[in-house]
Amino acid sequence: MRRFLLLLTALVAAVPAALTAAAPAQAYANAFFPTQSSGNRGADVLAIQHLLAYHGQATALTGVFDSGTVTNVKAFQTAKGLGVDGIVGPATWGALVVQIGQGAANDAVKALQVELNAKRNLSLAVSGSFDAATNTAVRNFQSHAGIGIDGIAGPITWKNLVWHYDYPVFTNMCDQDPDGNGTANWATGAAIGQVEKAAADFAATGQGKLPLGDAGFEHGGDIAGHASHEVGLDVDVWPIRTDDAQCTAGRITWESSTYDRAATRQLVQMIRAAAPGHIMAIWFNDPTLISEGLTSAYEGHDNHIHIRYCEKIHPNSLYDC
Repeated sequence: MRRFLLLLTALVAAVPAALTAAAPAQAYANAFFPTQSSGNRGADVLAIQHLLAYHGQATALTGVFDSGTVTNVKAFQTAKGLGVDGIVGPATWGALVVQIGQGAANDAVKALQVELNAKRNLSLAVSGSFDAATNTAVRNFQSHAGIGIDGIAGPITWKNLVWHYDYPVFTNMCDQDPDGNGTANWATGAAIGQVEKAAADFAATGQGKLPLGDAGFEHGGDIAGHASHEVGLDVDVWPIRTDDAQCTAGRITWESSTYDRAATRQLVQMIRAAAPGHIMAIWFNDPTLISEGLTSAYEGHDNHIHIRYCEKIHPNSLYDC
Protein backbone atom coordinates (compact mmCIF):
# COMPACT_ATOMS: atom_id res chain seq x y z
CA MET A 1 0.00 0.00 0.00
CA ARG A 2 2.82 2.40 0.90
CA ARG A 3 4.53 1.65 -2.46
CA PHE A 4 1.25 2.35 -4.30
CA LEU A 5 0.82 5.73 -2.55
CA LEU A 6 4.38 6.76 -3.42
CA LEU A 7 3.80 5.82 -7.05
CA LEU A 8 0.49 7.74 -7.14
CA THR A 9 2.17 10.84 -5.64
CA ALA A 10 4.93 10.71 -8.27
CA LEU A 11 2.39 10.42 -11.08
CA VAL A 12 0.38 13.40 -9.81
CA ALA A 13 3.54 15.50 -9.49
CA ALA A 14 4.50 14.66 -13.07
CA VAL A 15 1.23 15.87 -14.59
CA PRO A 16 1.97 19.64 -14.51
CA ALA A 17 5.40 19.07 -16.05
CA ALA A 18 3.90 16.96 -18.80
CA LEU A 19 1.27 19.58 -19.53
CA THR A 20 3.95 22.29 -19.65
CA ALA A 21 6.01 20.27 -22.11
CA ALA A 22 2.97 19.72 -24.32
CA ALA A 23 2.04 23.41 -24.34
CA PRO A 24 5.15 25.67 -24.31
CA ALA A 25 4.67 28.92 -22.45
CA GLN A 26 4.70 32.28 -24.17
CA ALA A 27 8.11 33.56 -23.07
CA TYR A 28 7.42 37.24 -22.63
CA ALA A 29 3.81 38.06 -21.86
CA ASN A 30 4.30 41.51 -23.37
CA ALA A 31 6.00 40.31 -26.56
CA PHE A 32 4.65 41.61 -29.86
CA PHE A 33 5.90 42.31 -33.36
CA PRO A 34 7.19 45.92 -33.15
CA THR A 35 5.85 48.06 -35.98
CA GLN A 36 8.52 49.28 -38.40
CA SER A 37 7.99 52.01 -40.98
CA SER A 38 9.67 54.69 -43.05
CA GLY A 39 12.57 56.27 -41.15
CA ASN A 40 13.34 53.27 -38.96
CA ARG A 41 16.71 51.54 -39.10
CA GLY A 42 18.44 48.62 -37.41
CA ALA A 43 18.38 44.83 -37.18
CA ASP A 44 14.61 44.48 -37.44
CA VAL A 45 14.55 46.53 -40.65
CA LEU A 46 17.37 44.44 -42.12
CA ALA A 47 15.47 41.28 -41.23
CA ILE A 48 12.38 42.66 -42.98
CA GLN A 49 14.44 43.33 -46.09
CA HIS A 50 15.68 39.74 -46.13
CA LEU A 51 12.13 38.44 -45.60
CA LEU A 52 10.85 40.59 -48.45
CA ALA A 53 13.50 39.02 -50.68
CA TYR A 54 12.33 35.55 -49.58
CA HIS A 55 8.83 36.48 -50.74
CA GLY A 56 10.03 37.66 -54.13
CA GLN A 57 10.45 41.36 -53.36
CA ALA A 58 14.22 41.85 -53.77
CA THR A 59 15.13 44.77 -51.52
CA ALA A 60 18.41 46.63 -51.00
CA LEU A 61 19.93 45.42 -47.74
CA THR A 62 20.50 48.82 -46.19
CA GLY A 63 19.08 48.26 -42.71
CA VAL A 64 17.18 51.50 -43.33
CA PHE A 65 13.44 51.61 -43.96
CA ASP A 66 13.84 53.73 -47.09
CA SER A 67 11.52 54.48 -50.00
CA GLY A 68 12.47 51.26 -51.78
CA THR A 69 11.54 49.25 -48.71
CA VAL A 70 8.20 51.07 -48.44
CA THR A 71 7.45 50.26 -52.09
CA ASN A 72 8.28 46.58 -51.64
CA VAL A 73 6.29 46.30 -48.42
CA LYS A 74 3.27 47.70 -50.27
CA ALA A 75 3.77 45.19 -53.09
CA PHE A 76 3.99 42.35 -50.54
CA GLN A 77 0.88 43.57 -48.74
CA THR A 78 -1.01 43.72 -52.04
CA ALA A 79 0.05 40.17 -52.91
CA LYS A 80 -1.07 38.90 -49.50
CA GLY A 81 -4.38 40.76 -49.43
CA LEU A 82 -3.34 42.91 -46.48
CA GLY A 83 -4.02 46.56 -45.84
CA VAL A 84 -1.62 48.43 -48.11
CA ASP A 85 0.13 51.16 -46.08
CA GLY A 86 3.83 50.36 -46.42
CA ILE A 87 4.06 49.83 -42.65
CA VAL A 88 5.20 46.50 -41.19
CA GLY A 89 2.82 46.01 -38.29
CA PRO A 90 1.85 42.74 -36.57
CA ALA A 91 -0.25 41.46 -39.49
CA THR A 92 2.47 42.12 -42.06
CA TRP A 93 5.13 40.65 -39.77
CA GLY A 94 2.94 37.58 -39.35
CA ALA A 95 2.75 37.12 -43.11
CA LEU A 96 6.48 37.79 -43.62
CA VAL A 97 7.89 35.26 -41.13
CA VAL A 98 7.99 31.61 -42.14
CA GLN A 99 8.65 28.42 -40.24
CA ILE A 100 12.18 27.20 -40.91
CA GLY A 101 14.50 24.61 -39.44
CA GLN A 102 17.84 22.93 -39.96
CA GLY A 103 18.56 22.25 -43.63
CA ALA A 104 16.68 25.26 -44.97
CA ALA A 105 18.65 27.59 -47.23
CA ASN A 106 17.01 30.87 -48.20
CA ASP A 107 16.66 34.56 -47.41
CA ALA A 108 14.34 33.87 -44.46
CA VAL A 109 17.27 32.10 -42.78
CA LYS A 110 19.37 35.24 -43.34
CA ALA A 111 16.68 37.25 -41.55
CA LEU A 112 16.78 34.79 -38.66
CA GLN A 113 20.57 34.97 -38.46
CA VAL A 114 20.47 38.78 -38.44
CA GLU A 115 18.01 38.72 -35.54
CA LEU A 116 19.98 36.13 -33.56
CA ASN A 117 23.20 38.09 -33.98
CA ALA A 118 21.61 41.34 -32.83
CA LYS A 119 19.44 40.06 -30.01
CA ARG A 120 21.86 37.51 -28.56
CA ASN A 121 25.19 39.18 -29.39
CA LEU A 122 26.31 36.36 -31.67
CA SER A 123 28.50 36.28 -34.75
CA LEU A 124 26.71 33.81 -36.98
CA ALA A 125 27.57 34.01 -40.65
CA VAL A 126 24.55 35.52 -42.43
CA SER A 127 24.77 32.79 -45.03
CA GLY A 128 21.15 31.83 -45.48
CA SER A 129 22.05 28.26 -44.55
CA PHE A 130 20.28 26.88 -41.48
CA ASP A 131 23.36 25.00 -40.32
CA ALA A 132 24.30 23.39 -37.03
CA ALA A 133 25.45 26.71 -35.54
CA THR A 134 22.12 28.35 -36.38
CA ASN A 135 20.25 25.38 -34.97
CA THR A 136 22.21 25.69 -31.72
CA ALA A 137 21.56 29.43 -31.60
CA VAL A 138 17.81 28.94 -32.07
CA ARG A 139 17.70 26.29 -29.36
CA ASN A 140 19.68 28.49 -27.00
CA PHE A 141 17.34 31.40 -27.63
CA GLN A 142 14.28 29.20 -27.05
CA SER A 143 15.81 28.07 -23.76
CA HIS A 144 16.63 31.68 -22.83
CA ALA A 145 13.09 32.75 -23.69
CA GLY A 146 11.41 29.85 -21.91
CA ILE A 147 9.56 28.51 -24.93
CA GLY A 148 9.50 25.03 -26.48
CA ILE A 149 13.02 23.96 -27.47
CA ASP A 150 12.85 22.30 -30.88
CA GLY A 151 15.35 24.26 -32.99
CA ILE A 152 12.57 25.37 -35.34
CA ALA A 153 11.86 29.05 -35.90
CA GLY A 154 8.07 29.15 -35.92
CA PRO A 155 5.66 32.02 -35.15
CA ILE A 156 6.26 32.05 -31.37
CA THR A 157 10.04 31.98 -31.72
CA TRP A 158 9.97 34.71 -34.37
CA LYS A 159 7.74 36.99 -32.29
CA ASN A 160 9.83 36.63 -29.14
CA LEU A 161 13.07 37.09 -31.09
CA VAL A 162 11.95 40.19 -32.98
CA TRP A 163 10.51 41.69 -29.78
CA HIS A 164 13.65 40.92 -27.74
CA TYR A 165 15.79 44.00 -27.06
CA ASP A 166 19.05 44.70 -28.87
CA TYR A 167 22.42 45.63 -27.35
CA PRO A 168 24.54 48.38 -28.91
CA VAL A 169 27.96 48.08 -30.49
CA PHE A 170 30.22 50.53 -28.68
CA THR A 171 32.55 51.35 -31.57
CA ASN A 172 31.44 55.00 -31.53
CA MET A 173 30.09 55.16 -27.98
CA CYS A 174 31.28 54.73 -24.41
CA ASP A 175 29.24 53.11 -21.67
CA GLN A 176 28.42 55.47 -18.81
CA ASP A 177 26.63 54.17 -15.72
CA PRO A 178 25.94 57.08 -13.38
CA ASP A 179 23.05 55.42 -11.57
CA GLY A 180 24.62 52.03 -10.88
CA ASN A 181 22.33 50.14 -13.24
CA GLY A 182 25.06 48.04 -14.84
CA THR A 183 24.52 47.09 -18.46
CA ALA A 184 21.14 48.80 -18.76
CA ASN A 185 21.91 49.53 -22.41
CA TRP A 186 19.27 47.36 -24.07
CA ALA A 187 16.59 48.87 -26.32
CA THR A 188 14.47 47.93 -29.30
CA GLY A 189 16.22 47.03 -32.53
CA ALA A 190 15.15 50.33 -34.07
CA ALA A 191 16.21 52.47 -31.09
CA ILE A 192 19.65 50.84 -31.04
CA GLY A 193 20.05 51.20 -34.81
CA GLN A 194 19.06 54.85 -34.63
CA VAL A 195 21.35 55.81 -31.74
CA GLU A 196 24.25 53.86 -33.30
CA LYS A 197 23.81 55.85 -36.53
CA ALA A 198 23.81 59.16 -34.63
CA ALA A 199 26.92 58.07 -32.71
CA ALA A 200 28.73 57.12 -35.92
CA ASP A 201 27.87 60.44 -37.53
CA PHE A 202 29.03 62.36 -34.46
CA ALA A 203 32.26 60.37 -34.09
CA ALA A 204 33.07 61.26 -37.71
CA THR A 205 33.24 64.95 -36.69
CA GLY A 206 36.30 64.24 -34.54
CA GLN A 207 34.72 65.50 -31.32
CA GLY A 208 34.92 62.26 -29.40
CA LYS A 209 32.57 59.37 -28.79
CA LEU A 210 28.96 59.54 -27.68
CA PRO A 211 28.53 58.78 -23.95
CA LEU A 212 25.60 56.38 -23.57
CA GLY A 213 23.83 56.40 -20.23
CA ASP A 214 20.89 54.16 -19.37
CA ALA A 215 18.49 52.75 -21.95
CA GLY A 216 16.77 49.64 -20.57
CA PHE A 217 17.21 46.13 -19.24
CA GLU A 218 17.27 43.14 -21.57
CA HIS A 219 13.57 42.36 -21.20
CA GLY A 220 12.33 45.75 -20.02
CA GLY A 221 11.09 46.43 -16.52
CA ASP A 222 11.83 48.95 -13.81
CA ILE A 223 15.18 50.73 -13.67
CA ALA A 224 16.24 52.40 -10.45
CA GLY A 225 16.17 56.18 -10.79
CA HIS A 226 14.05 56.19 -13.93
CA ALA A 227 10.28 56.43 -14.16
CA SER A 228 10.35 55.44 -17.83
CA HIS A 229 13.00 53.41 -19.69
CA GLU A 230 10.83 50.30 -19.49
CA VAL A 231 9.68 49.67 -23.07
CA GLY A 232 12.99 49.94 -24.92
CA LEU A 233 12.39 53.32 -26.57
CA ASP A 234 14.00 55.70 -24.03
CA VAL A 235 17.73 56.33 -24.31
CA ASP A 236 19.93 58.69 -22.27
CA VAL A 237 23.09 60.25 -23.68
CA TRP A 238 25.39 62.89 -22.21
CA PRO A 239 26.14 66.40 -23.49
CA ILE A 240 29.46 67.11 -25.16
CA ARG A 241 32.45 68.81 -23.52
CA THR A 242 34.73 71.46 -25.03
CA ASP A 243 37.71 69.14 -24.40
CA ASP A 244 35.90 66.22 -26.14
CA ALA A 245 36.52 64.18 -22.98
CA GLN A 246 32.87 63.34 -22.26
CA CYS A 247 33.80 59.65 -22.04
CA THR A 248 36.63 60.10 -19.52
CA ALA A 249 36.24 63.35 -17.60
CA GLY A 250 32.79 62.95 -16.11
CA ARG A 251 29.32 64.29 -16.67
CA ILE A 252 28.56 68.00 -16.88
CA THR A 253 25.46 70.20 -17.11
CA TRP A 254 24.53 72.75 -19.75
CA GLU A 255 25.71 75.40 -17.28
CA SER A 256 29.23 73.96 -16.85
CA SER A 257 32.21 75.92 -18.13
CA THR A 258 33.31 72.89 -20.18
CA TYR A 259 29.91 72.45 -21.86
CA ASP A 260 30.16 72.62 -25.66
CA ARG A 261 26.85 73.94 -26.90
CA ALA A 262 27.81 73.88 -30.58
CA ALA A 263 28.88 70.23 -30.46
CA THR A 264 25.84 69.24 -28.41
CA ARG A 265 23.59 71.04 -30.90
CA GLN A 266 25.26 69.09 -33.70
CA LEU A 267 24.74 65.83 -31.79
CA VAL A 268 21.02 66.52 -31.25
CA GLN A 269 20.61 67.36 -34.94
CA MET A 270 22.26 64.05 -35.83
CA ILE A 271 20.02 62.15 -33.42
CA ARG A 272 16.97 63.63 -35.14
CA ALA A 273 18.36 63.02 -38.64
CA ALA A 274 19.04 59.34 -37.84
CA ALA A 275 15.39 58.69 -36.94
CA PRO A 276 13.12 60.87 -39.11
CA GLY A 277 9.54 60.60 -37.93
CA HIS A 278 10.53 58.47 -34.95
CA ILE A 279 11.43 61.02 -32.28
CA MET A 280 8.66 61.68 -29.77
CA ALA A 281 10.75 64.07 -27.67
CA ILE A 282 14.29 65.04 -26.71
CA TRP A 283 14.51 66.44 -23.18
CA PHE A 284 17.50 68.60 -22.25
CA ASN A 285 17.33 71.89 -20.38
CA ASP A 286 19.73 74.05 -22.39
CA PRO A 287 17.51 77.12 -22.99
CA THR A 288 19.23 77.93 -26.28
CA LEU A 289 18.56 74.49 -27.76
CA ILE A 290 15.01 74.70 -26.42
CA SER A 291 14.49 78.07 -28.15
CA GLU A 292 15.78 76.51 -31.38
CA GLY A 293 13.19 73.73 -31.14
CA LEU A 294 15.82 71.01 -30.80
CA THR A 295 15.05 69.95 -27.21
CA SER A 296 12.33 70.44 -24.60
CA ALA A 297 12.53 71.33 -20.92
CA TYR A 298 12.03 68.64 -18.29
CA GLU A 299 12.91 68.73 -14.61
CA GLY A 300 16.09 66.84 -13.80
CA HIS A 301 17.46 66.96 -17.35
CA ASP A 302 20.29 69.44 -16.90
CA ASN A 303 23.08 66.87 -17.19
CA HIS A 304 21.77 64.38 -19.73
CA ILE A 305 19.82 64.24 -22.97
CA HIS A 306 16.81 61.95 -22.85
CA ILE A 307 15.70 60.66 -26.25
CA ARG A 308 12.22 59.18 -26.51
CA TYR A 309 11.87 57.24 -29.74
CA CYS A 310 8.45 56.25 -31.03
CA GLU A 311 6.84 53.86 -33.51
CA LYS A 312 3.73 53.85 -35.62
CA ILE A 313 0.81 52.07 -33.96
CA HIS A 314 2.63 51.32 -30.71
CA PRO A 315 0.44 49.67 -28.02
CA ASN A 316 1.58 52.28 -25.48
CA SER A 317 0.21 55.73 -26.43
CA LEU A 318 3.31 57.42 -24.94
CA TYR A 319 5.37 55.88 -27.72
CA ASP A 320 2.90 56.05 -30.61
CA CYS A 321 4.23 58.45 -33.26
